[in-house]
Amino acid sequence: MTLILEIEYLSGVAFAAIGPDSPLPDWPPQPDRIFSALVAAWAARGQDGREAEALEWLERLPPPRILASDAEPRTAATVFVPPNDPRSDKQKNAKGVLPALRSRQARRFPATRPHQAHPNDPHVRLLWTDAEPEEDMLAALKRLAHDTAYIGHSTSLTRCRFLLEQDAPGLGKTEPSKRRVYDGRFAELRRTFDAGRRPQHGALVALSSEAKKLRANLFGERWLVLEHVDGDMPDLRASALVAKTIRDALLSGYRRIGLENRIPEEVSGHSPDGKPTRAPHLAIVPLAFVGFPYADGHVLGFALIPPRDSKLLDDENFRKALRTLAPVDEEQGRRILTIRPREGTPPDRAFSIGLSPTFEASRRSLDPHLYTGRAQTFATVTPIALDRHLKEEGEARQHEIQTQIAAACRNIDLPEPEKVVADKHSAFEGAPSAYPSGKSPAWMRWRLPQSLASRQLVHATIRFAAPVEGPVILGAGRFMGLGLCRPLDGERR
Repeated sequence: MTLILEIEYLSGVAFAAIGPDSPLPDWPPQPDRIFSALVAAWAARGQDGREAEALEWLERLPPPRILASDAEPRTAATVFVPPNDPRSDKQKNAKGVLPALRSRQARRFPATRPHQAHPNDPHVRLLWTDAEPEEDMLAALKRLAHDTAYIGHSTSLTRCRFLLEQDAPGLGKTEPSKRRVYDGRFAELRRTFDAGRRPQHGALVALSSEAKKLRANLFGERWLVLEHVDGDMPDLRASALVAKTIRDALLSGYRRIGLENRIPEEVSGHSPDGKPTRAPHLAIVPLAFVGFPYADGHVLGFALIPPRDSKLLDDENFRKALRTLAPVDEEQGRRILTIRPREGTPPDRAFSIGLSPTFEASRRSLDPHLYTGRAQTFATVTPIALDRHLKEEGEARQHEIQTQIAAACRNIDLPEPEKVVADKHSAFEGAPSAYPSGKSPAWMRWRLPQSLASRQLVHATIRFAAPVEGPVILGAGRFMGLGLCRPLDGERR
């Protein structure tokens, strides 16, 4: 038997953010969010003991599969709202009480518009296979679902129901949960509410061996974004120089905390003997305004991408080094990492920019999901630096480029592509060409570190025989942000 929870969004819009400061909508809604809504319904219904037992039974089940309709994220404009529960000071200052005089705080309300095949068709189904509750427990779950009026923001009005079916509908189209509930979550939510705190997300779901095999990529999905907040950002064609400067800054951060001789290989990119490491290490890539209407390619920030299954971003030494480099700016209320090249840098390569570390960036172009989606076809945003010098001419040269790009895919544990189309131009609007025409000014050329200066650059569109998981970063300059690709198709686009 399969236990199914059906959810229909009555207003056709789901308001829910991934986090309190996130501009991105949470779609499809994850089991931990839905479970919290059921607990809220339980509390509003009078905290029935049998319903509490049903929730404790539900939290012990394995994470459900999710069958959700396609959806379009809705633009979330920043609005300024007064804080809740204002209080006047001892002098009865009216600014704290009168709505017209109260201070405003910036807020976003991310939303999704789910598609609907026909009226009364549920937008979301959660499916627990091989789960068969007792009759009175199923009745308790049905009562809770019946009174669950919203999921996420209180304006996300819902109609929910539990049912038990012999056959699970559309299992082939479902996707696994990303966040789950766990034994003790019900009690944790009650304690959090009693203490007046916002509840934390549920636990992340570990990838199955099948999902890991599908991903088959050296680079991880969890990125630390460095959002541009100050100074004049260099052109995208100078991004490799900025990436190298960011890496140099990270190394100096380890030196400042007394770990000069214990810098991890996955940060430095060098083994203890000083030679380039053969092990996967940190990639630093630009995040630019490309691939959207009217995109102009300007850089909005950078991302630190550790190797797959790395725990670097949670490592206390790494965080300590980063905190040392990025003190809190009291005016902006966030940490600012100031990046400058070394003294003696030629004026045409000099810059000074402020970057703020965050896991929840405020702009769509800074969203890692643009790059980490599953797809069969990828295209470059920054050109690939080929591993070897080209020797052929004409059609043979094109074949030589395709062969090198196929080898670059194998180098990051991806399967060999089915087809590679190399070109001077990117498939994404706003991305600069790999090289300018002969009479173009010098500033239109890509500016590269000395180690990559002689490499041939080329854009490419790459198609695999079966979908693979991003991020896809290829070529000799992949750790400096060259060869960064984005999906051209896929389930998350």
